[in-house]
Amino acid sequence: MTVPFRSYLKLGNNHYREHFGLDFEQFEVGQHFHHRPGVTVSQEDNAQEALDTINNAQLHYDEHYASKTEWKQCLGVSTMTLQKVIGMASKTFGRKLRILEMIDIAMTHPVFGGDTLYAESEIKGKEDYSDNPDVGLLTVTTKGVNQKGDVVAKVDYKMLVYKSEKHPIEVAAKLHRGGVEDQKFASHRLLDDGSFMEQVGIYYEDLQPGELYEHRPGKTFSEEENRLHALRSIELCPQYSDGNYIKKHSKHGMQIAEPFLIGVMTALTTRTFDRVVANLGWNNIKLLEPVYAGDTIYASSEILDKRESKSRPTQGIMHVRSDAHDQDGKLVCTYERYFLIYKKGMGPYKDAGY
Repeated sequence: MTVPFRSYLKLGNNHYREHFGLDFEQFEVGQHFHHRPGVTVSQEDNAQEALDTINNAQLHYDEHYASKTEWKQCLGVSTMTLQKVIGMASKTFGRKLRILEMIDIAMTHPVFGGDTLYAESEIKGKEDYSDNPDVGLLTVTTKGVNQKGDVVAKVDYKMLVYKSEKHPIEVAAKLHRGGVEDQKFASHRLLDDGSFMEQVGIYYEDLQPGELYEHRPGKTFSEEENRLHALRSIELCPQYSDGNYIKKHSKHGMQIAEPFLIGVMTALTTRTFDRVVANLGWNNIKLLEPVYAGDTIYASSEILDKRESKSRPTQGIMHVRSDAHDQDGKLVCTYERYFLIYKKGMGPYKDAGY
């Protein structure tokens, strides 16, 4: 059965833009969604969540104390689990305006560092929203499930979701959802039990030379993350981390470290190229304009060429050019890249629950 849910908009001939989430009209009561990917949480994630939020419950970050409790180890912060569970559902609910109400939050099983969390959601209710005709009201139950299949959290909530062609991005750019009927653009696949599994990434066979993909969302850089990436890379040049130097010598603020920029730019392509196995290399890398904290970049990629892998029959090799533009449309970086990508029916997806 063909699934009518798509994660792309067609902008022109062989020109597509990523755009996630279902329209309000596409939801039906009783639908069940499996959200992917999952996320493995570490004790470091747990401790940082507790300390960053000024959580004084030492159970989350004092391992000696925790070893004397019934848990025998540090317990995951419940609200960290809540954030992960709701966040993991964002591809299906990517057209959410906001959560209007959280009816009930239940933590049903402990979470520890090393656990992998997945989310799944069921549509419990659907109704019009009189205060704003551009959106509708959904009642949803989202569950967090660990790698063993234990339900660790259950959240009942209500949220507002944009109707077809009413999202601000579509309205501003006069974008329409037609022209992407090909199954390779599907955002979900139908499982035997009638539920839907999220999927991202296009297989080797379906990526064609000449196709252009605009990747969304973009990424806004902050001073703090740039400083941390520079310092953790032992980068000593002051324009990336020294606030006093930057104040005295830079008209535009903190400059984003070039390797970090290339890392973010590459990461932005991973929705379309999620079937990637490994990067083989970059070349013709041109850093055309400096990028500063507060800037936002958007990436796009053109398929230049593709070929079979001689040593890996389950994979192919893609040759892609990617560009990054800032919020003003200025081209700031461009490069070519080679990477391995899975062919249809190949890869670890079934075994991994994807």
